[in-house]
Formats: sequence, C-alpha cells, structure tokens
Amino acid sequence: MISSIPVVNILMFFFLHFVLGIGGSQTKNVPRAFFVFGDSLVDNGNNNFLITTARADSPPYGIDSLTHRPSGRFSNGRNIPDLIGEQIGLDPLLPYLDPELDGKKLLNGANFASAGIGILNDTGFQFVNIIRMPYQLAFFETYQKRVAALIGTEETKKLINEALVLITCGGNDFVNNYYLVRNSLRSFQYELPAYVRLLTAEYEKILMRLFKLGARKVLVTATGPLGCAPSVIALRSRNGECATELQRAADLFNPLVTTMIGLLNKKLGHDVFISIEAHHIFYDFISKPKAFGFKVTNQACCGQGPYNGLGLCTAFSNLCSDRDKYVYWDGYHPTERANRLVVQEIFNGTKYMKPMNLSTLMSMEA
Repeated sequence: MISSIPVVNILMFFFLHFVLGIGGSQTKNVPRAFFVFGDSLVDNGNNNFLITTARADSPPYGIDSLTHRPSGRFSNGRNIPDLIGEQIGLDPLLPYLDPELDGKKLLNGANFASAGIGILNDTGFQFVNIIRMPYQLAFFETYQKRVAALIGTEETKKLINEALVLITCGGNDFVNNYYLVRNSLRSFQYELPAYVRLLTAEYEKILMRLFKLGARKVLVTATGPLGCAPSVIALRSRNGECATELQRAADLFNPLVTTMIGLLNKKLGHDVFISIEAHHIFYDFISKPKAFGFKVTNQACCGQGPYNGLGLCTAFSNLCSDRDKYVYWDGYHPTERANRLVVQEIFNGTKYMKPMNLSTLMSMEA
C-alpha cells in the first residue's frame, strides 16, 4: 500500500536536495575551512608582514592575477592553495599575519605558510625572519583559541576536524640547507641517505603534531624534481639538463615520505594523510612537455642569468610574454598554469595520489 505524503513534505524534500544540495554530490558548495602550512610554494603573503628577503611583493609577481598586482605569492598568478580553494568553493585564504583576518573571516581558515622555511629549524637561516614550522603550528593553536571565542570550543573542534589541510615542505632543506654551499654543515654531518631519513622522521613529527591539533584531512607534498628547477640548472648544469645530485636527493626523499605517510595512516587506523607525489607530476611536465601544452621546461619565465635562474623575479628581469608555455615562473616556483594542472591531479588523479585523490575523499564524506 502506498501511503499519502503531504504536499508540504514533498516540497521540503525538493528544497533540501536541490536548492541546498543536501544528500547530493555537490561537494563544491559545502562550506569548509581550509588551512595551509609550508614554504614559498604555498605562501600567499605572510612574509609581506616580516622583515625578510624571502618576499614576492614586487612586480612582476602577480602579473596574471585578478588584480595584476603582487600579493606575496611566488607566482605570476594563483598558487596551489588558491586553486584548491577555488574548487571547493572558498574565497582566497588570508595570510595568518594579515590584520584583516578577524571575526567571521577566521571561519574560512588561514594560510600559515612562510617562504624560506623547511622541515628543519636551521633551514632558511639566511632569510632571518620567517615563520618556521614550530611557529606555524603555534599560530594554528592560537587561531583555534580565537575561533573558540567566536563559536565555542566544541564547534571549533568540529570545524578543525572537518577542515581540509595542505602542507608542503622539504625543498628548502635541500637547496637552502644541504646544498646551499659546498661542504655545508648539514652535508658535513650527514651523508645524503642519512639526511633524507632525518628529514622524513622530522616531517612525521610535524604531521603528528597537526593530527594532535585536530587535522583529519591532510594533503601532504614533499619536493618537486629539485634538480630540474632553473635556479639549480643555472648553478649546477652544463647543458641545461636536470642536475644529477639534486635529482638523486628528490628521488630518495619523496618515496620515503610517501611510505612514511602510508605507515602513519596504518598506525592511526584511518587515512588522515594523503600523499601528493608532486615530484612525479612536475617531472611529467618536464619530460613530456608537449603532452601538457608546455614549450619551455628548463628556463624560468622571469629572471636573469643562465636559464633566467639567478635571483628572484624583479622589474629588471627578463620576462616571457606567454606564461602558459612555461613550467617555471621564476627560478624555483611554477607558473599558474603548472599549478592548475597539479590541482587537477590532486582532485582527479589516480597515479600520483595515495591512497586516494581529493574528489574521492570528498565523495566519501558526502
């Protein structure tokens, strides 16, 4: 027997499912907080508020952004956090040090990343005043207290548990520490395999700290193909090929991080951490550029010296006219187009996302 259903209930059903999207798969419309930790690959302006040389607040940085002005992002336009936020329906995150991050804006999340930092606290010492990882995590604790004052402790815990988190770390520990100068202190202390194990162990401690602070959905990257960055090629390559020693470092470090993440998830009994094998993604751009629409892979769009790889991008640098054809914007950082392709992989990739991509994670939640 079919029971009669009041018309008002039917209308309410359609309103909830199709207007509000409850019970559907429209994860992009589901509001959530987003938090970012790490280095210059994901910094969106914290260093603008610090006395440091690790800054991207002068033209032509930001030339292809919506405002066409520099914002502190090491890119010609948007970076990976911007593009992830765009996909999940969030406004661009504010840097944690931005005075405008207050009141209800706190509920969107925050970006704690700082250019120049590494997994180790002595990485980036030459940049002096940067937000090293222990301070990024301390700021995250302070952030939670600020939010709790707005919405209460239990709602804050829920916001953190349901938030998406991105952390990117490790590249500077090689290029701005171990390989910064010949016979550096760290290279004197450790052979490369031992140094890689040290970094992996310290990275695990950082991830566990995030877990203890409530993070439950964490995207994790390590390094790109370090030897293929224009800055490294300019200093260590003879004919424009990727530098062998830094490639070896990346090839040792990145798989170890992926393995560590798998073991950590097993230990926690839940897939808290998702590994983004960014080194493979970028190496695909470099080794098969035509497949991705790139033409220039070993030269920066903006810079000076060999391969435009020396120094930061400035108003006096060489500047390419078609940024979309370049993998690298400056000596170390990708163009917006390269970032966009990485984010496509983060959401939909099956080869370099372990144990799942972001779309799968969000579908499971829905």
